[in-house]
Amino acid sequence: MATHWRRSTRNVMSKLANSPVIIEAAINGETRPERNPNVPRKPEEIIADVFRCLDAGASMIHAHNDDIRKTGREAADAYLMAWQPILAERPNTLWYPTLGAGANMAESISHIDLLAQTIELRLGLCDPGSTNIGGPDSEGLPVGIVYANSYDDTRLCLAQCKRLRIGPSLAIYEPGWLRTTLAFHHAGKLPDGTMVKLYFGGDYGLFSTQPGVSFGLAPTEHSLLAYLDLLEGTELPWSVSVWGGDLFETPIARLALERGGHLHVGLEEHFHPEHKPTNQEIVQQAVGLIQQVGRPVASVVEAAGILGLPKQTSKSG
Repeated sequence: MATHWRRSTRNVMSKLANSPVIIEAAINGETRPERNPNVPRKPEEIIADVFRCLDAGASMIHAHNDDIRKTGREAADAYLMAWQPILAERPNTLWYPTLGAGANMAESISHIDLLAQTIELRLGLCDPGSTNIGGPDSEGLPVGIVYANSYDDTRLCLAQCKRLRIGPSLAIYEPGWLRTTLAFHHAGKLPDGTMVKLYFGGDYGLFSTQPGVSFGLAPTEHSLLAYLDLLEGTELPWSVSVWGGDLFETPIARLALERGGHLHVGLEEHFHPEHKPTNQEIVQQAVGLIQQVGRPVASVVEAAGILGLPKQTSKSG
């Protein structure tokens, strides 16, 4: 296996030594000011933060609206308050929303159709699996919820992306989620523009401010290599992120860049008990590491080309 990986690394580095790196800024998620006071929540805060991230080097933006419980027209209108002004000024911006907390998946993705009818939307999303999300109780034991997405839910999300001709962001919280994704890939059913997002569980998990309960694989070299073993030969673009931690305090940021991957950063996932950076500062840190490794930072146009997005910019705002 070691010999195989050394040979694979040489091949990848030869092919991707000068390939541009996509920096995705996930600017808010469900992070609240109590967790990081710099997180943008209001439309005017989101607008300003997106421009700062784009100017710093981000080529893709993921953002939530003010309330994940909103669905359909209510959710779409909440997104439009920020994204109509953003796209009026920078119509090429690559961005995508999140799923709503609907009663079923059809309701949870209903706002995406409405957004695609109104403004430029070239990216979609799909969470192809289920996992436990929570934190530690007073005894340090896990408490929380089950975040559940069935195979039928995955089919529905991917079908929407294909119908709307938008590239799906495939969140990979657990290894089984990648196995599901690859089943669609090997069957030729992944929409054009797919990107695999490898999510690693930091010490604090998704939402907690206390360490000890997380999800998925830890952000270690062997964890990333396990995912790359599954991805080998697919040529699917992929990125890494750490949820409930700091990506740049782990070995996987540099290793991902050396292996041809991309970076998914921002206040949706970043957590440090003392250090409270802005999204702009995190993007700047990503740019610095990319430059150290010797790869260029992808522009928005280059990012669209790397993903092979099926739809060209057609709206001005």
